[in-house]
Parts: sequence; structure tokens; C-alpha cells
Amino acid sequence: MKAFTDLFVGRPVLAIVVNLVIIIAGVQAIFSLNVRQYPRSDNASVTVTTVYVGASAALVRGFITTPLERAIAAADGIDYLESQSTQGLSTIRARLKLNYDATKALAEIGSKVDQVRGDLPPEAEVPAINIESADSQFASAYLSFSSDILQQNEITDYLVRVVQPRLSAIEGVQRAEILGARTFAMRVWLKPDKLAALNVSPAQVRQALAANNYLAAIGRTRGSLIQVNLTANTDLRSVEEFKNLVIRQQGGALVRLADVADVALGAEDYDAEVRYSGQTAVFMGIFPLPNANAIDVIKRIRAEMALVQKELPTGLEARVAYDATDYINNAIREVVTTLGETLLIVVVIIFLFLGSLRSVLVPVIAIPISLVGGIFLMQVFGFTINLLTLLAIVLSVGLVVDDAIVVVENVERHLREGKSPFDTSGGI
Repeated sequence: MKAFTDLFVGRPVLAIVVNLVIIIAGVQAIFSLNVRQYPRSDNASVTVTTVYVGASAALVRGFITTPLERAIAAADGIDYLESQSTQGLSTIRARLKLNYDATKALAEIGSKVDQVRGDLPPEAEVPAINIESADSQFASAYLSFSSDILQQNEITDYLVRVVQPRLSAIEGVQRAEILGARTFAMRVWLKPDKLAALNVSPAQVRQALAANNYLAAIGRTRGSLIQVNLTANTDLRSVEEFKNLVIRQQGGALVRLADVADVALGAEDYDAEVRYSGQTAVFMGIFPLPNANAIDVIKRIRAEMALVQKELPTGLEARVAYDATDYINNAIREVVTTLGETLLIVVVIIFLFLGSLRSVLVPVIAIPISLVGGIFLMQVFGFTINLLTLLAIVLSVGLVVDDAIVVVENVERHLREGKSPFDTSGGI
């Protein structure tokens, strides 16, 4: 009974064609496989956030968190639940089972939340449901923007208007998230002693601010040659306008905002602060799409950043603070270097022991074709190029080298015994 390999021994052209097909399939797989740091896994979590303004942590737990937990726990695909009840806020995170359909879980959890929506206090806001994957927890790159001249709110405003839209539009980018942002806001710091002396309550200040922050389209007017859109505008635009805002008018006396508060153009909140190398900065995290090649995405980000840096305002500096793809690139370079060293050592060893250049050609051809074919199989089974698959490639090199040396040595032995090249190849 002839072996399967006899077909290729007797038909060398067929063997060459099969090898060429393997090479073509492997090369296209190399350029199409997704490159990641770790293997992709569908490990997602669904977060349900409910705001209950004015309620204590105990009330939030009793009236919001507990009923929602009981309803959400009945959904399929949940590994475990974790919740947090704080002043005015309930947060419930449902960790899904590994590789469970996140879209299906999101729909079912949303249905469970709707079932108990009527049992929640009417003052509570509608629960917000959000889904996050394990890949979206860490960015592939962090960009730092710092300045000795500009304030953080000015840097944030520039990033939101100019930089963020440009980076978000790059192919393969899921989102460009600003970290440590300071959004412009008019800060009104009330003075309790002044409020008491002038008999003004904080509610009156809030009412006056709300009444002077109103925009409405009231219609339009037409003439014989012109049409004008009309807008009712009561908003305030500068610090001085806010300071001169009348809080109360009694008789001939006016109480303005500057009399009872300090007014300054600042930020919405000061809860977070980001620093890079000890200097206050604003970060931007780049999150690639789950099916995107992180290395290619960050290359495009770096190319776009080079253009952004040329257009930055005076005093604003931008740099790549962290790049997760550097580790992946180094790992790939190490694998390529290992393969090259292995191939060189095998060639030298075989030539020294067998003394034949013809024998050297066998491992030189067999090793690359085997590795390229293995990469094609990675594509067939849906694998990605990551640290684990690269480690598997490095380990498989030893097996390929060992098999190639054994085959070459066995062929040489049969040739020395007087067998023909055809019989030698077919008898292995």
C-alpha cells in the first residue's frame, strides 16, 4: 500500500504547486490577520446606572438597587452581579459569562429593568444601561497635551473642537476619550455672610441664573424683500454680565450677583487631575475597534498627530505618553529574530555534518513554508496574532527543525546504502 506522500514524490510539479498555494494563502493571512496584545475574548459587562437626587445611600440601596438587582439576576448569561449605592446614585454591574452574546444579554437586562420601572420612586431618573467589553477598559495609546501658558479648560476646549474630531474619524478608532477634561463653566461661589446680610437665599440666586439662561425660537418675520428668524435670547456671555445680574430688586435697591458671590470662568468640576512627568496635562485615550488591527490604528494616529502638532496653539505641547503596541512590535521582532537565528543555525549544522548544500535546501524551504502554512490555519480557525500565538510559533520552530533534520539525515543514509533518490524519498 502506497503512502500518501508517494503522490508528491512521484509528482514533483504537484508538490511545487501545493507549496505555492500554501505560500500564497499564508502571505495573505499575514497581512489580514488582526494583531493584538492578548487573544480576543467576549468578556463583557452590562452597567445599570440610576440617579436618585437627594436620597441617602441607604435609601438608594433600599428603593433602587435592591429591586433592580432582583430583576436583573433573573436574566440569562450573567456570571455574577456587583452593586454600589452612594449618595443619589445606584450602580449595578452584571458580569457576563465568557463568550456569551452581549447583545442578547443587553436586550434581556433592559427588559428586566423595564418590568420594575414602575416600582421605583417617581423622583428617580430612568435607569441608564450601558455595555462594556473587556477590550474597551484600556486604551491602546494615551496622548498627553500640556502647556505652561494655557489653562486646562482652554486645552480641553481646543481638544474638543479640533483634535478629538480628527482622531475619532481615523479608520479603526472606536473612540478618542478625553481624560482629565476641564470643560468651561461659569463658577458662582456664594458668600454665606453676604447672603445673610442682604437676606438673599441660594434658591433666589439659582432662580435668577435659570431665568437668564433661556433660548427659544419664537418665529420669523417677512418683508417684501427679506425674511428674518426671531430668537428670544436671555443668556449671559461674560463674567461681567454675570456679576451685574440682578438677584433682587426692592424699592430702589438692587442686589447683584457680585454682591453675594465670587464669579469666575472655570471648569464644571475639579474632581480629577491628570499629570504627565509631574506637569498638569489633559490626556486623550485612543480605543481601537475590537476587530481592528491595533498596530495599524496607532500608526495612523501617530501620522495624524504629526500633523496636529504642527497646528497646535503657541505654548501647547502634544506627545504620545503611552503606546501599548510597542510591546507587541517588540514581541514580533523577537519572534522574527528567533526564526532567522534558528534557520541560520540549522543551515550551518546540517552543512557541517552532512557536507552537502543540496541537503541544506530541505530545512531552508521546509521551515518557512511550514510557518506560513501555520499562519493560514490561524486565519481559518479565527485566531489573531498575539503574544500566545507568537509563543506557539516559537515553540513550533523546534518541532519543524527537528523533523527537517531527521528527514534529511535519513535520506542521506539511504543514499549511502545505494538506493536511488526516488526509492529513498518514497521509503521514508
